[in-house]
Amino acid sequence: MIGVVGGGIAGLAAAYRLQQAGHEVQVFEATETVGGLAAVYETAGDDIERFYHHLSKSEETIVALAEELGLGDRVEWRIGTNGYYVDGTAHPLNTPLDIITYPHLSLYDTFRLGLLTLGVDIRDGIPDLDAYDDLAAYEHMTVREFVEKHTTTGVYESFVDPLLDGKYGDRKHDVSAAWFLGRVRFRGERDPLRGEVLGYFDGGFGVLLDALIDAVGRENIMTNTSVTDITIDSETNAVSSLTVTDTTGSKDDTDTMYSVDSAIVATMPNVLESLTGYTCDIDFQGAVCGLMSMDESVLDTYWLNIAHDAPFGALIEHTNFVDPERYGGDHLMYIAAYVQDQTEDLWQADDESVQKQWLTEIESMFPEFSRQNINDIRISRNPRAAPIYERGYLDLVIPYDIGETVGDGIYYAGMASAAQYPERSLNGGVVAGYEAADRITETFDNGENTTQSSTDIDDTRNTNPMQSSTVRPDGGS
Repeated sequence: MIGVVGGGIAGLAAAYRLQQAGHEVQVFEATETVGGLAAVYETAGDDIERFYHHLSKSEETIVALAEELGLGDRVEWRIGTNGYYVDGTAHPLNTPLDIITYPHLSLYDTFRLGLLTLGVDIRDGIPDLDAYDDLAAYEHMTVREFVEKHTTTGVYESFVDPLLDGKYGDRKHDVSAAWFLGRVRFRGERDPLRGEVLGYFDGGFGVLLDALIDAVGRENIMTNTSVTDITIDSETNAVSSLTVTDTTGSKDDTDTMYSVDSAIVATMPNVLESLTGYTCDIDFQGAVCGLMSMDESVLDTYWLNIAHDAPFGALIEHTNFVDPERYGGDHLMYIAAYVQDQTEDLWQADDESVQKQWLTEIESMFPEFSRQNINDIRISRNPRAAPIYERGYLDLVIPYDIGETVGDGIYYAGMASAAQYPERSLNGGVVAGYEAADRITETFDNGENTTQSSTDIDDTRNTNPMQSSTVRPDGGS
């Protein structure tokens, strides 16, 4: 049996991939629900994600998974409009005309930023179309150094710096230019007359999550079950068992031990460290994400970045992307804020205080906004919502196969894996799960495990980390 620690999208994808190869799998999830960052709220219509999600055209692996699960016709490609709130005005940034007439950049600034977006480097006077293909070349450069060198100081100060501030706060100067370039250079497909083409599931990402759970088999997924120890056989230096405990407190304190041939840890690296001693130096930022249900719309766009010092970095009106009728006619807007340290006031504040801060700010930005139109506000928090992509990040990622370090047969598929670079995404979770699963199957197929499966699998894994990214310069996922 293969044990999978963690029932998020990566763990479920790994379990699915292993079962396709003929392996027996058991998933252990410490909380009462599976899905991780893909978990959902109920609405008056379709369920909706607690943390905003969409797809870009580059996210091929998760779309292929949807096809396999019979959901290909549920993937809808829509226009996701963008805006930038600066000095009291929400400026649309969708069409070439919008971008050219954006008042806070000069025409030359706009020209240089446009060339960067197209992947053209003209610094030597001759257009270079390949300059930005190798992200690793920019791993040890700051965003400011890169933007000022490859565009202009005006682009950095008037456009990029406020975005970084809203995303990374006081850690913005640590962030790698490779992350920024990955977000800007490798954007999704654009409609030149309307904006960016983004994907969403008819019924929400919960449709995919439910189909994946059904494919794995609910009997093969244990919730409220925490893995507390991974045993390495002292003679073989290989994993032999997982120790699990019930987290509800409704059962006795007796732990249960499961014999395993291999194990995939599909969790945050702090859990991996507690189980195996493997350390990871990647820092993570937390997220405080609100979902506000309203009778009327607030924004004219789907995604609005905020350029001033506000208690949130972006407002994302989901029902300007997906029709309100899908949600019983309610208008739904995410309020997105990141924290770099859990001592920050926003993280420490209770939900009522956070709501007051947010609503006061929204009222100041949009005088026509009325609290009487609010039906409810729900807030979700995650202390490790995304990595901080600091300089040298690629040197810190955890390999998929960590057997040489902690014991044969142990693999990693969590957010600190290479598939979640240069940005974390649900697609990256699927890729990471596949990568770890395929390495197990290769080991079996090479005769390195006596319980080798005779079932072959197609090698459809996406090994290019760029294809696992949602590439938005504004913090989308």
